[in-house]
Amino acid sequence: MSLGKATAHESAALHVAGVAQYCDDIPLPANSLHAAFGISPVAHGKFNGLDLSRTLAIPGVFAVAQAADVPGANNYGAAVHDDPIFATGFVHYAGQPLFAVAAHSHDAARGAARLAVADIKELPAILDIRSALAAESYVLPTQKLVRGTPEVILEQSPHRLSGSAVIGGQDHFYLEGHIAIALPQDDGGLLIHSSTQHPSEVQAIVAHALGCEANRIMVSCRRMGGGFGGKETQPALIAAAAAVLAHKTGRPVKLRLDRDDDMIITGKRHDFLADYDVAFDSSGRITALAVMLASRCGYSADLSGPVNDRAVFHLDNAYFLEHLSITSHRCRTNTVSATAFRGFGGPQGMVVIEQIIDDIARHLGMDPLAVRRRNLYGISERNVTHYGQTVQDNVLPVMLDQLEASSHYQARRAAIAAWNLNSPVIKRGIALTPVKFGISFTATQFNQAGALLQIYTDGSVLLNHGGTEMGQGLHIKVAQVVATELGLPLSSIRVTATDTSKVPNTSATAASAGSDLNGMAALAAAVTLRQRLEQLLRAQHGSTIGDVRFADGQVHFAGQSTAFATLCKQAYNARISLSAAGYYRTPDIQWDKATWTGRPFYYYAYGAAVSEVAIDTLTGESKLLAVDILHDVGTSMNPAIDRGQIEGGFLQGVGWLTSEQLHWDEQGKLRTHSPSTYKIPTARDWPQRFDVRLLQDSPNTEPTIYRSKGVGEPPLMLAISVLHALRDACAAAASPSPKYQLSAPATPEAILRAIGGLPGEAGP
Repeated sequence: MSLGKATAHESAALHVAGVAQYCDDIPLPANSLHAAFGISPVAHGKFNGLDLSRTLAIPGVFAVAQAADVPGANNYGAAVHDDPIFATGFVHYAGQPLFAVAAHSHDAARGAARLAVADIKELPAILDIRSALAAESYVLPTQKLVRGTPEVILEQSPHRLSGSAVIGGQDHFYLEGHIAIALPQDDGGLLIHSSTQHPSEVQAIVAHALGCEANRIMVSCRRMGGGFGGKETQPALIAAAAAVLAHKTGRPVKLRLDRDDDMIITGKRHDFLADYDVAFDSSGRITALAVMLASRCGYSADLSGPVNDRAVFHLDNAYFLEHLSITSHRCRTNTVSATAFRGFGGPQGMVVIEQIIDDIARHLGMDPLAVRRRNLYGISERNVTHYGQTVQDNVLPVMLDQLEASSHYQARRAAIAAWNLNSPVIKRGIALTPVKFGISFTATQFNQAGALLQIYTDGSVLLNHGGTEMGQGLHIKVAQVVATELGLPLSSIRVTATDTSKVPNTSATAASAGSDLNGMAALAAAVTLRQRLEQLLRAQHGSTIGDVRFADGQVHFAGQSTAFATLCKQAYNARISLSAAGYYRTPDIQWDKATWTGRPFYYYAYGAAVSEVAIDTLTGESKLLAVDILHDVGTSMNPAIDRGQIEGGFLQGVGWLTSEQLHWDEQGKLRTHSPSTYKIPTARDWPQRFDVRLLQDSPNTEPTIYRSKGVGEPPLMLAISVLHALRDACAAAASPSPKYQLSAPATPEAILRAIGGLPGEAGP
């Protein structure tokens, strides 16, 4: 039985050997064309037309596609139809696609695209959140949630603070950039190979763009070189442009973005600003809170609605907020539209409340951990969220006790205080922060999945399900489910590419629900097939044979056993189907968007982290010294995969909060669009000591797949402990003033500003 064991990723050997096939590795037919986008050079303007004469004169150029060449809907926005494939009338950000050119080579297409001359009358552009708020420029209506009477409590409180939080965006910086291959089929359909987390959405968008039915379009994705949310909605643009060119030329078209184009054209994590007014008592317990949340959404809605909704949901993080007001503005700016990113707005909401907690602690002269404990959700009381969901499985009090002890937090905090007294230049800081993250799509309809399972007469199994593999280990977990239910070794299970022609109408692989949804769908299919085989045994040997057990490639019954493969051959001869579809939908979830009440999450995943840092007060440089993590994954299906997600998610969060700074200039052009200007963390940023432990003996209280919990997104938010360790170090350097502003990302410049070494404040 492979379940619960630290089993290697199903493509690990292929990755190490360098033979794992990604979209860019797929052999192309001899008549294939390569495509590239021509993009807007300005952030906002009236688009009057194109001069393509120089582009078309380049040897090897075969065709150009513009908005007029789209036979159906010139749109790739799924939730709101406000995202044109090719711009018409106006351009709304520097980098917006105006056209695409197809040529005999990738280099020829890119070079030709840059020779086009766009006639654009430049218009004033809104580039940041404060400007959008002043202009009341929004992509979606402002939302407001009120619980209790926060205004009354705020006015009456003897302890009250106000402040602002600045939270930057983030580029996904996946190893594999966006790519799609459109292959015309002999019946007029298209086969699309797409690096996408959402094949069914790509299928729907391409069908709409070509003005045909969805059954004419097949979308396939065997694996991605990373996604992190950046390949949820954005691949539809790439696939649709390739499809339009394939339709126009009748030839296969491959569209692959290079790194610069990818970063300029495609969406990011949302920047956020928050202004807050908080009341609290002398022990640090929050009595009332009013927060204005505003995000930079870019020029179109994309997924900004649900992203900002989740920021509202997760503004509480781990804390009970009895009297609360949240105003959520979704700001329209002339920048690329922000999109899904690991955590989906939740991290931004959590950063806000953690800063508020920290500010209260500094104001009262208390250890921030004590204030965090004072505000935690309770077990049987103070356990209802501001949106009405009861927190039923709260293990955080126990986790904080365990982690505080195992990390020696109190002793280290005392040692750091002593260090700082005697170190004028290098200051250290430490922080322990918790995570409570809701698991499920807040758009309830996406909480469903399908799987297709086929057994062959030699006993081997072919598995297909609606989830996509982006390196996170989803396929190995789902294969473990099937192997466990059928009593087979993992070597007997082969996972094939996610394919809309095999499992239709799939949801995106997102929301940390990939294993929950697709694992249960595969389980349903496996149970169906196992029951058919059991029925055959009972027909052969009588209904009184007792329990039937599938294990070790054998089927055991009534003191006998037969090989699984033998029974499968017998089932075929008896004309019993060895193919089954499985389906699952998450139970007991609902949410009323009009009233902001319900149970949007099936359960919560929890975690806590202690981080220790050092800063150089002369340069602003920082170093992560040590990390201790305790994370709740329920009953782990695969500890190796879960640990990998925790480690990777944490370091990605560290990058977001410390070094990954997006910068648009005054003309609205993204200047951080390559590895030379955009600083992701590397192996050198890994701390000297990194201890990860999984919470033991804590199965999910909900009947998820083998009582496990989602682990894709929650670990990223453990990195908030690093930001607060930096705040702790800055507080030691900024004395005697207990209040200071450290924006995220906490770059050297931001740290110097926080301790008074540089004037001004950076912000989105």
